[in-house]
Amino acid sequence: MAQKTSGEFEKEFMDALAGSTGKDLATWLKTIDGFNSKKRNEVIAWLKSEHGFGHMNASLLAGIHANGGKPVYASTGDLLEAQFSKAADMRPLYDAFVSFITKNFPDATILPKKTYVSVLENREFGAANIKTKELRIGLDLGDRPFDETAEKAKLTGPMPRISHMVVVDDAGKLNSDLVALLKESHGRCH
Repeated sequence: MAQKTSGEFEKEFMDALAGSTGKDLATWLKTIDGFNSKKRNEVIAWLKSEHGFGHMNASLLAGIHANGGKPVYASTGDLLEAQFSKAADMRPLYDAFVSFITKNFPDATILPKKTYVSVLENREFGAANIKTKELRIGLDLGDRPFDETAEKAKLTGPMPRISHMVVVDDAGKLNSDLVALLKESHGRCH
């Protein structure tokens, strides 16, 4: 069974909003406009406590509101391009990373999210943050000790189980050592 993308979840949520809550998206956006805070976490908490939303749906609605009423996850291409807005020079290294993943994990999906790129095969086993001078490749390595190869993760976006990261600042670091770490992460997740 194919895993749904964030865009598919968001579209399903938007399509079902009026039927499940009695208010369409435009009405909800106006309701949020009337709330006394524009801080996303406060809006989410308010939607949950005052309007009975579950966390995921409250997060989706708050995100759409913060995005000017437009879907946040409609296009994974747009999500990826937004990540390159401050790191355009990293495109060749990112492309090399995508080729590296495709070669070594042919069943993996590379899925851009809002703040990072997910590497998954049913479950996320890797993640990448695109920074101005490096890619941070996140891994689920549990309680493996941190060392010069795999340091403590400092990534924006992925699940907390992404515990370690490898900093890649040139394509030569996309090597067999990284394959071994990704395989270890994949094994932990599957």
